[in-house]
Amino acid sequence: MSTMTTEQAAWFAQTFDRLVGNVGQAVLGKAPVVRLALTCMLAEGHLLLEDAPGTGKTSLARALAASVQGTSSRIQFTPDLLPSDVTGVTIYDQKTGEFDFHPGPVFASIVLADEINRASPKTQSALLEVMEEAQVTVDGVPHSAGRPFMVIATQNPIEQAGTYRLPEAQLDRFLMKTSVGYPDHASTVQILGGASVRDRSAALAPVVTTSAVVEMAELAGTTHVDPAVLEYVSRLAEETRAALEVRVGVSVRGALALVRCAKVWAAAHGRNYVLPDDVKQLVQPVWAHRLTLDPEAEFAGTTAEQVLARILADVAAPQEKARA
Repeated sequence: MSTMTTEQAAWFAQTFDRLVGNVGQAVLGKAPVVRLALTCMLAEGHLLLEDAPGTGKTSLARALAASVQGTSSRIQFTPDLLPSDVTGVTIYDQKTGEFDFHPGPVFASIVLADEINRASPKTQSALLEVMEEAQVTVDGVPHSAGRPFMVIATQNPIEQAGTYRLPEAQLDRFLMKTSVGYPDHASTVQILGGASVRDRSAALAPVVTTSAVVEMAELAGTTHVDPAVLEYVSRLAEETRAALEVRVGVSVRGALALVRCAKVWAAAHGRNYVLPDDVKQLVQPVWAHRLTLDPEAEFAGTTAEQVLARILADVAAPQEKARA
């Protein structure tokens, strides 16, 4: 597949900015988070938000779905939630004498898995297949989730009682992890001024169709990545595995995830080629949750973000080359 043209890159950036602006009407003052969420969606990945309650996670999911003319669903994860409550179930129809599949809430463009760590590991695992393969297999029959498909899962970092920590294998399924955070003072005042509006995302008009989102995702995949940039990503990944504070570093899947995101990030800035700076800006949200720290280092207060910041400072980035 040929590299996207400069005209296509300009169209991509313009559409991306329109999407950011549209979602920003519902999630005020959070443009950087919105850009990350859209990058995640166009890289056809899933997003993990670790944040306190009431910071706008649900609004973000609904606004994304509304902006791309897609459907959205919300699953409240609880300890008694069953896998079939997520994926759906086959029910015997006495009139026809056949089994009918009743799809669960996971069949939507944007699925908000609220407080995912409150459900049992068995229920959490119900999301693994659909997140990896965009399909659900029930009673041996596969059912496609369609495109676009994105899971936005949330975790509450405050309350740990009665929660089940996500295993490393499941964390690795998330393309990015970030937090929405509280809005700034001006945005908070604006939100309070519109207190009578229960759901700002309900008033949003779609910017693009779901088919256009699929087209953008495929177009982003044609962004040129210089071999020197690929070597840079590989060296960074190797350094995470060699770091003394890290027990498990970034896998090949993690390195691939960074390249996929960097392609979208470059196109969103109107370029048809990836710069080392694109990689640097995305290392933290794409890799921090993939590192498993040594218990002693963790106990001493070391964070994955600190380790990655040091590695970025130590590994020299390639010099910019003429684009292809």
